[in-house]
Amino acid sequence: MDTRRLMLLLVFGLSLFMLWDAWQKHQNPQLAPQVQTQGGAPVAAADGVTPQPSSSLKAAAGQIETVAPAAATAAEKLSVSTDLFKVEISTQGGDLVWQELARFSAHSDKARLFELFSPRHKYAAQTGLIGDGLPNHKTMLKPVPGPRELAEGEDSFQVRLEAPVVGGVKATKVYTFRRGSYLIDVAWEIENGGKQTLTPHAYFQLQRDQTPPEGDSFMLSTFTGAAVYTEAEKYQKVTYKDIAEGKAKFAKQASDGWLAMVQHYFVTAWAPQGDAPREFYMRKVADDPSGGLYATGLILPVAQLAPGAKVEVKVPLFAGPQEQATLKQVAPGLDLVVDYGWLHIIAAPIFWALEFINKLVGNWGWSIVVLTVLIKLAFFPLSAASYKSMAKMRQMTPRLAQLKERFADDKARLNQEMMKLYQTEKINPLGGCLPIVIQIPVFIALYWVLLGAVEMRDAPWILWIKDLSAADPYYVLPVIMMVSMFIQTRLNPTPPDPIQAKVMMMMPLIFGVMFFFFPAGLVLYWVVNNILSIAQQWKITRMIEAGGDKAKAANDAKA
Repeated sequence: MDTRRLMLLLVFGLSLFMLWDAWQKHQNPQLAPQVQTQGGAPVAAADGVTPQPSSSLKAAAGQIETVAPAAATAAEKLSVSTDLFKVEISTQGGDLVWQELARFSAHSDKARLFELFSPRHKYAAQTGLIGDGLPNHKTMLKPVPGPRELAEGEDSFQVRLEAPVVGGVKATKVYTFRRGSYLIDVAWEIENGGKQTLTPHAYFQLQRDQTPPEGDSFMLSTFTGAAVYTEAEKYQKVTYKDIAEGKAKFAKQASDGWLAMVQHYFVTAWAPQGDAPREFYMRKVADDPSGGLYATGLILPVAQLAPGAKVEVKVPLFAGPQEQATLKQVAPGLDLVVDYGWLHIIAAPIFWALEFINKLVGNWGWSIVVLTVLIKLAFFPLSAASYKSMAKMRQMTPRLAQLKERFADDKARLNQEMMKLYQTEKINPLGGCLPIVIQIPVFIALYWVLLGAVEMRDAPWILWIKDLSAADPYYVLPVIMMVSMFIQTRLNPTPPDPIQAKVMMMMPLIFGVMFFFFPAGLVLYWVVNNILSIAQQWKITRMIEAGGDKAKAANDAKA
């Protein structure tokens, strides 16, 4: 197999893999009926309201049951503001049902802000208590008068909601908001004014439908689903399809770890502190008429509560952008939601370098340009070897064409003569491909870095590029990308096979159309990389051709 065929195979293979991967992620699977999780994991109640702990976390005194007081009035929504976001808390269950992030605009309409928790996706953070007469996330709560926004000079404030007193037991849900933080403390305060000892549990869950986030498409599909992390099992992603079919594989019980809902650029996560035993669960919501609603959560035991005793159970909720430095401070392993896949070992240092450059340059677009130049310099020797091989092969193209004409009916003799020519001219037919193959993992890793970095969202470059995470609105960069690829094609050896030649000429158009849908930051990287490659390849080709001309002139003079 000659160099051109091998290059075509590599290009087509990589293209097909990326398209197949995007197609797989973008499909809306036919969801199967709900299947209860096996193996001792928590399961939903029959009406899909309250999760139940497995026997390992149940009180020795007997079975825990849930009795939710009936809602008497329609739910109200409390508007709460911090310096980073606004939220709405429903009086039904005290659920966090809406959140608007002040630093991020919506994908399709830059005039409005991005919504993370949203009724559109039925996306909400829900909590409740498990035990006789205790409130769950469908119980109507009464808001306690107090601040609803950060006051000048204050660093935090609380929002409190009280549940109806049942059997002398008073339960209060408490939100604590802080300045400059996406972390929200969510707590239940329980006061046993009854005559019997209580052994309650608390659950903390995230509810969301299966609809992909705004901006997700066939050409640019990213993971949307659940994730669990424990020290023993590490990071585990779970798709909605696996949850629906009862095939979800994740750590069910642990004494550490967190649980999250992940989407492109953003994450919500329950991150319990300490080493209290916890159970993770994932399920389809049984009472959802749309059939596409999911709940993922965790259950924690609460200390035994004697008559007259008080107790608090608290779990921090992170709801915000996937900024890696921030996520590392919230919980161990939470930064892994910025998923680089199997190339994480390469992508992580690339992002570190990009972030470091941005601290010096102050613009993410120019940081991409600088990083591209540095990567190009790092691979300069490999690229030079590749381009030298291509230049020599280009000189041999007429002689190879003659051999193919002479031995068109004898493939064995043709291969033999071609190998003899390569040996005589000291040319490695794979010399143009192998250096490129070595660089492919780095290019793919950089692709995932630029695709997954929330820092690119709403980050401007110059002139018309106002958001490096969105497609070029005027398609200037994709057009430059196509032109640069056509130039590269002209610099490469012309395949003697007419079909191969036509395919090579079509590749810039095919890839150019794909890049019309890619984020501007990605296209910027490829444009800069192509321009640098053209300059290097043109210089090396001229040097090789000049050397060949001198050698030919010397041979003619001797003759």
